[in-house]
Amino acid sequence: MINSFYWSDIDWNNLEQSPAEKYQQFIRWAGNARGKNPTAFDQVTEWILKDDDWTAYKLADNEKILMQDIIARFKTQTAQFRAWLKELEPHGVVNEAVWGTLDNFEKELSGNPHDKKRLGEPVEKMFTDFSAMQDRDLREKIAGDKTGPYGTDSVETFGYINHLKNCDAAVQWALFMPQMVTDQQKGFSLTSFEYKTLPGMRFIGRECDDSTATADGRNWIFDVLDDLSEYKSGHDYDVVFIHHYGKGVDVDDGQAFWGRFFKADTPVPEDFVSFDFIKYFDDTPGLPFCSQFTFATFEGDNDALHSEQGFDANAMYDLTRNIMLGQNVTIPYPEKYWTAEVFLNGHAAPSTAYMFSADFDAITGHGK
Repeated sequence: MINSFYWSDIDWNNLEQSPAEKYQQFIRWAGNARGKNPTAFDQVTEWILKDDDWTAYKLADNEKILMQDIIARFKTQTAQFRAWLKELEPHGVVNEAVWGTLDNFEKELSGNPHDKKRLGEPVEKMFTDFSAMQDRDLREKIAGDKTGPYGTDSVETFGYINHLKNCDAAVQWALFMPQMVTDQQKGFSLTSFEYKTLPGMRFIGRECDDSTATADGRNWIFDVLDDLSEYKSGHDYDVVFIHHYGKGVDVDDGQAFWGRFFKADTPVPEDFVSFDFIKYFDDTPGLPFCSQFTFATFEGDNDALHSEQGFDANAMYDLTRNIMLGQNVTIPYPEKYWTAEVFLNGHAAPSTAYMFSADFDAITGHGK
């Protein structure tokens, strides 16, 4: 289990490497760790939840494994990364977002969880009296649930190990994502990128289906929406809005709707659907969604912009998401996750922009 993690393999003492070449070692490490560590954290979760492994006579060995071989080792590695990156910082090669990810990870590893309301007491008990881990209820709060190799599987319990997993991911994303974003722009380029928070608003539209697959087939939708011009939100583009009702992609494939964003409380035309947005996050998965988001615009070859080859979804989706992750901006997945493909020149022309839900107050790099 311990060896399932991809620990640091950085050769800092290579005197022949330039600062840029040394930083490339961090990028390579981060990419490799991203491929292994999510599964390793799931193994830790599974182990903590095995009752037979947590009898009194196994506690001493378990304390060494969890507190020393995993948590303390991550803490030492994180401190070493900070020291090395500080040496590289004057050379202009370090992504500034990495400092926040290291801060967050070190706090969690020191027994100071961000989610104090749910995890403050159980984490304190584990750190001060490891015998408390014989309590199944406490272990469930520490372990959480497995989230799969990509960290996107739905969970009923989001535990301390889940937070460690996300903090580890945030460090990796801050290290390798900027280079990935550069490499991904082939045949197209990013023209603008901004974070926005709009007042409360309402999306109004119709579900995407075979009848709306062509511009002619959906013209009537936007003719109806044109009659609502007095309710413009200020972000008035034609879009395809996509969400999963606050559920993970492993349990809900997502629903897509042609439409536009309007002011809050805009009257909804007959046979249309609506989804409401508010400026802040509540504690309810799904509706209402939050009107905090990233807005990215692109230019270039249309086929390249919409390519799915080599991407998780498509080029614009991946690039927008990856910039956010590289800047340590939280995606409120799955509870308040939504996206929108934006048609700057109207729905009959190709889409050239993307909206991506964000949580500007969260600090763990992924999820609330």
